Amino acid sequence: MSGRPPLSNPAILIATWFGVGYLPKAPGTWGSFAALPFAALLLWLGGQWGLVAAILLLFPAGIWAAGEFNRRTASEDSGAIVVDEIVGQWLAFLPLANFDLLWFVTAFALFRLFDVLKPWPIRVLDRRIKGGFGVMLDDVLAGIFAALCLWGLMHVST
Repeated sequence: MSGRPPLSNPAILIATWFGVGYLPKAPGTWGSFAALPFAALLLWLGGQWGLVAAILLLFPAGIWAAGEFNRRTASEDSGAIVVDEIVGQWLAFLPLANFDLLWFVTAFALFRLFDVLKPWPIRVLDRRIKGGFGVMLDDVLAGIFAALCLWGLMHVST
């Protein structure tokens, strides 16, 4: 089956983050935006450990969901898959102990920058590693790069 699989399938629901990946134009950016309220809530409820727990749960679910989406659509990394942006964006927020609008926006921008530019080694791994794991990996690395930059900026500014 190719095209747009229905959201009634749990894998598709997760892969598209409840259909956000089906929004027109720039699904990766929409996916990153969709991560924001969840990240704020996770930080408020459980701090950084709440965010870590959510990342550890969603990462393997994302591998499975992205793989299923790819299989059902005969694609390798459809733009409709945005669960990878969710996990990557959440990783970018890890240096934050709580919600702070300035740092939240900075983390968002840094993640989008690394996700779009895909500097070395992100680009190399994005091209070489396939399947659900490959879909997730480049955004995880972009999130880690963004988190490291955010951490550095936070420490330089204090």
